[in-house]
Amino acid sequence: MTEMVFGSAPVRAGDPVIPRWWRTIDRVSLGLVIALFGLGILLGLAASVPLAEKNHLPPYYYVTRQALFGGLAFVVMILCSMMPVGMVRRVGILGFAAAALSLVLLPLLGTDFGKGAVRWYSLGFVSVQPSEFLKPGFVVVSAWLMAAAQDIGGPPGRLYSFVIALVMAGFLAMQPDFGQACLVLFSWAVMYFVAGAPMALVALVISLAIGGGFGAYNMSEHFARRIDGYLAADVDPRTQIGYATNAIQDGGFFGVGVGEGTVKWTLPDAHTDFIIAVAAEEFGLVLVVGIILLYGSITVRSLWRLTKERDPFTRLAGTGLACAFGVQAMINMGVAVRLLPAKGMTLPFISYGGSSVIASGILVGMLLALTRRRPQGGIGDILRKRGR
Repeated sequence: MTEMVFGSAPVRAGDPVIPRWWRTIDRVSLGLVIALFGLGILLGLAASVPLAEKNHLPPYYYVTRQALFGGLAFVVMILCSMMPVGMVRRVGILGFAAAALSLVLLPLLGTDFGKGAVRWYSLGFVSVQPSEFLKPGFVVVSAWLMAAAQDIGGPPGRLYSFVIALVMAGFLAMQPDFGQACLVLFSWAVMYFVAGAPMALVALVISLAIGGGFGAYNMSEHFARRIDGYLAADVDPRTQIGYATNAIQDGGFFGVGVGEGTVKWTLPDAHTDFIIAVAAEEFGLVLVVGIILLYGSITVRSLWRLTKERDPFTRLAGTGLACAFGVQAMINMGVAVRLLPAKGMTLPFISYGGSSVIASGILVGMLLALTRRRPQGGIGDILRKRGR
């Protein structure tokens, strides 16, 4: 017996790829992602002109580059969303291997661009941040190992994935990039929980994370400075958090008007990490709530569709990708309103940056591929297959 888990539209063998893709894709989530692409260009117009003027470049230099990156990311996303599950797994494993090797070589070949953290490779005309590309590959590899552990006689995949998560988080912390390290560990923990983790091990992972935080505070001046700034009773108005907080307050419900904001002239990272402050100042709380709803809707719709998925790998990988996407957006906006310490994390599809937007395209493309409607065997068929 075969049934369609996400609807009744048939998937016929031998159909052309594009019509089959269009029938099975989550078109609502695809439309919401396209809206995020559009907002990225809109807010890029608002935030990046002062930076171009400061660097003696044409006014729309950064907007043009963002449009090019966004166009490439959109193409990559559509191509990834067309992949079958087996292809997602293979591409994810190869991508993880390449990103992990790049991360290991960063201390030798990378650069910090004067920001104090070695996170990029400079290629002259463009820079590449390996940690952005690590996330989708890491999620796929971890899901593959955890799913393999559920097979009779399978490898200890949960242990292997845990070791990989610790190693990758360690290399990220060395940059230092504690935000991405936390996101990697969070993605692993979510998948491990869905895979049926014992609560004792979950408690151990939480304890290790807390212990690692205390250790980083005592050993890293960069980390300690950010935590002290977050815990301070008053916000220094000359810091990025101070500028962002004032801009959000000034924006109110409906904003000060398009082009009338001032924070973009004083905030160094207004076009990247703190672009939500520009949105709040010029367009108000209304647009910010709309952005939150877009991210939340994509994440929740994906998780809901995955609850009906019976293949362990698809369910685990999709859950990890959806949570990584949603939590990254939450962290970025939480930092801007001082709910979280400064992390240096971009807002997917909206912040300026080629690595960020293209890696987000890969991640969401894989997520759309895993949440497509597909015929699946009844649960009794699966149980009988495992009992053989």
